[in-house]
Amino acid sequence: MLQATVASSTQADATLAAREMAKTLKEENLKAAFVYCSCELDVKTLVKELGSELQVPVFGNTSFTGIITPEGYIGGDKPFAGAMGLSDPDLTVGVASIAKKEDAVEAGRLLAASAKKAAGKTTAPDYFYMAASPAEEEFYAEGIADEIGRVPFFGGSAADNTIEGKWLLYANDEVFADGCVVAFFYGGPKIRNLFTGKYHETKDCGVITKIQGNRTIAEIDGVPALKKYQEWSGLSDEALSGANLLANTVVSPLGVKDRLGKLVAIRHPMSGNADGTISVGNNLAEKTVVIRMEASIDELVHSPAETLMELMEKTPGKIRAFHLVHCGGRRAAIAGRMDEVAKGLIAVAKGIPFLTEFTFGEYGFERDDTNTCGGLMLSFTAFYEE
Repeated sequence: MLQATVASSTQADATLAAREMAKTLKEENLKAAFVYCSCELDVKTLVKELGSELQVPVFGNTSFTGIITPEGYIGGDKPFAGAMGLSDPDLTVGVASIAKKEDAVEAGRLLAASAKKAAGKTTAPDYFYMAASPAEEEFYAEGIADEIGRVPFFGGSAADNTIEGKWLLYANDEVFADGCVVAFFYGGPKIRNLFTGKYHETKDCGVITKIQGNRTIAEIDGVPALKKYQEWSGLSDEALSGANLLANTVVSPLGVKDRLGKLVAIRHPMSGNADGTISVGNNLAEKTVVIRMEASIDELVHSPAETLMELMEKTPGKIRAFHLVHCGGRRAAIAGRMDEVAKGLIAVAKGIPFLTEFTFGEYGFERDDTNTCGGLMLSFTAFYEE
């Protein structure tokens, strides 16, 4: 039976923070621990000390400005670290990491092979966790799928507090800024994932008729992308310019539907460029329809609790723990109302252990186990037993 334990610390000293959390996390049959912390901490020391104390794989990434645990929201101006340990005699976890390489797909293949080896297995896992730097998430996932086939995943992209590339990824003693980390799970609990943006579709939509690279929309319906978005949104030139677009589109991003129309993967406009193009946070392709989505700040505040409730309703069996990935951009827009978000999650969870991180990219799956990467989304995962 799975036993999940959540610990946190606001110690500025990484060694003390690790030891404080380890006291809570040490359990019989402890197999692994998710760890999320501030990029302002001495992350290498934190991870090394915690791994040494627990003697199991520890893995994760830095989180944007805070975390949420059953104790509430922890972060803001304070240093923070949080972890969730998983203890189960029937669970095996294989953890691996890889720093950025020229070919991210090949890196994904190598990473998957390493994770199987770390678990002492030759077969595909039941499901897996992934964390990556914000840039090549889809390519890592593609390479992993080449090695293990279609296997459900969950996770998110590393984040810092200022969008300056200070984020870090870590697994065991490896700590780096760019690359990918995975944890392969065999046996033990099953998972159910709910992956959503909780946005509403508007009537504004168009076909991407020109794209640059993988993440820059040049034209929509043959019109410069920024001009088309301005026609839809009514935002001023200044609001669309450069990084201003990032903050102004949290309540009105773009979305793309999956082939069945069951999932709308959100694409966050990151920058309005001088040439009329829009840089976005995830991959897109020409001849794909993009939809302008909408949500109010109030809806962003209430959607985590609503999503958790929906996840509980769709999860069969006994839920033992939740792993909650919440977009950092949404968290920034919510601003000073994070306590409302935390109280909502705590009320819905009703004592079930959980750990929430804030990311610069979210990953999950809906129907047919189709793994998807998005931005401005919620990827909520339940660990359960039948």
